[in-house]
Amino acid sequence: MAPIPTPPVQPDDTPGAYVGLAAEAAERRARTRGWSSVRSLPPGAIITMEYRAGRINFEVDDAVVTRCWVG
Repeated sequence: MAPIPTPPVQPDDTPGAYVGLAAEAAERRARTRGWSSVRSLPPGAIITMEYRAGRINFEVDDAVVTRCWVG
């Protein structure tokens, strides 16, 4: 039987710290802090709910991050 893969370690970061930042600045900050995937979404976007290690999600309204979560 093959071993269960170990998911990558997520950056030690606080998602709430991104709220209120300009979307471009938030994406640059997330990438420099080690997030392998950065996803920006408009408010109310329909998205899949699968969890993906190493991903940070931004809800962006008028070029400003209004909500942030990982996975």
